Amino acid sequence: MTGALVRAFLVMILIATPSVILPGTGPDTQQMVALIALFGGALTFAEYNAVYPSLVEFRDAPPFNRIRFLALFLTVFILSVIEAANIAPTSFTRLFEALGLLIGHSLDFPYSPIRLATMMMSENASPADISAVRSAAGTAYIISLISLAFFVVIFKLKGWPSRHKDFNVWVNLPTFEPTAGGDVVDRLERDARLNLSLGFLLPFLIPALVNLVSNGFDPATLTSPQTLIWTMAAWAFLPASLLMRGVAMGRIAAMIRQRRVANLPPDHPGIVAAI
Repeated sequence: MTGALVRAFLVMILIATPSVILPGTGPDTQQMVALIALFGGALTFAEYNAVYPSLVEFRDAPPFNRIRFLALFLTVFILSVIEAANIAPTSFTRLFEALGLLIGHSLDFPYSPIRLATMMMSENASPADISAVRSAAGTAYIISLISLAFFVVIFKLKGWPSRHKDFNVWVNLPTFEPTAGGDVVDRLERDARLNLSLGFLLPFLIPALVNLVSNGFDPATLTSPQTLIWTMAAWAFLPASLLMRGVAMGRIAAMIRQRRVANLPPDHPGIVAAI
């Protein structure tokens, strides 16, 4: 219960971070954010305090969710600081604003995700609006790449998941239906490939879908501080999260396959087929 309470509190802090950092947040916005934070905290507490979760994956396989939470929190925090530089500039916020501009311009080359993100703006967007989106997109994207690289390093060096405790597939993958049909290992590998493909393509597909459905975001909408922060955070975090999930599901499929081989007699023909 203590761990569930701590996680719920951290989720509430994450949701409230932009409203706390950005000056001049109105009372109506604060009340709405507080309500959403309470709902997010209650959901997190229920998931981590239950014996069998229903939504949260890899609950008992740290540090998977810890890395994802840290990546999202850093993204929201840094983007909030960058946006605060436009409202009440200080030396601290100006530093992050300069770093965001540098990262955005460095990653803004033809066909890059950052260039495509700026193309989500409508044609009447001003250079300042495009620069704000470029800076936020570049910062969020580089944080997602660093978090993904850190997860891969942990995955390789620490042998995720831990070899010193049992790994319950059904507890850690509550949304995966084992009786849906077909071999479990094959379905896990197929889902892993699907997640890896989506994680790679989403930064390119989302801007294309926005331009296809509409004429782009209204500058007044996307450059609103809270909207820009959460839009760019979701745009960068979701693909990275899918890539991590794909790597994790591939690892679980390999573990099940290895366990099957280990439980077969040495002369069983299924060993050759499993390998």
